[in-house]
Amino acid sequence: MKVLNDTSAKRSLTDVVAGENVIIYDFVNAYRCTIGNNTKIGAFVEIQQGVVIGKNCKISSHSFICEGVAIEDDVFIGHGVLFINDKYPRSTNEDGSMKGASDWSLVPTTVRRGASIGTGTVILCGVTIGENAIVGAGSVVTRDVLPNSTVMGNPAITPPPPIRRSRGRRNYAGFRRKINDAQFYHGNIFVFNSAAHDFRRMRGA
Repeated sequence: MKVLNDTSAKRSLTDVVAGENVIIYDFVNAYRCTIGNNTKIGAFVEIQQGVVIGKNCKISSHSFICEGVAIEDDVFIGHGVLFINDKYPRSTNEDGSMKGASDWSLVPTTVRRGASIGTGTVILCGVTIGENAIVGAGSVVTRDVLPNSTVMGNPAITPPPPIRRSRGRRNYAGFRRKINDAQFYHGNIFVFNSAAHDFRRMRGA
C-alpha cells in the first residue's frame, strides 16, 4: 500500500491509501480513504474520508461515495451513483448556527462483495447491499438488499415474476381494488392479491 497526494490541476488526492495497480482518472477528489488493489476510479468521482473500497472494484465516473461507506471486493458501481450518510440533513442548528461535525449522526452503509449498482442509483444510508446483489439503474435503495437478489425501482424492490398472459379477453376487474393495495412499478400497476399471494399486472393508468 502507498499513500497518494496529488494537488495538480487535474485531480485532488490527499492521504489516499492505495494498493497495487490502482488507476485513478482525472478530476477525482479523494481524501483520507483506502482503495484496494486493481481498483479503478473513474473521472469526476468524489471519495470522502474514512471510505474503504476493496480490491478489483470499478467505480464509474460522476459517482459520490461519502464518509461512512464501505465497499467490499469485486463491486461494480455505475455512473452517477450517489450515497447518503445522514438521515436528517440540515445546514443549520435550531439556534440558527451552522452545523458542524458534532451536530449530526453519521449512518454507515455497506456494499458486500460482488454486488453491482446500476447507473444513477441513489442509496440511502443505513442499508446493506448483499453479496452478488444487482441494483437496477435509476433505483432508490431504501432498505437492505438480500444477497444474490435483483432489485429495481423507487423504492427498490424485487420485481414480480413474469406474467403469463392467457388468450382471449383480459380481465381488468383488479382496478376496482383500493389504491393503497397497489404498488406502482415502472408505469404499470401491480395489484397484490393477499388471498392468493400473487401479483397481477394491470395495464394502463
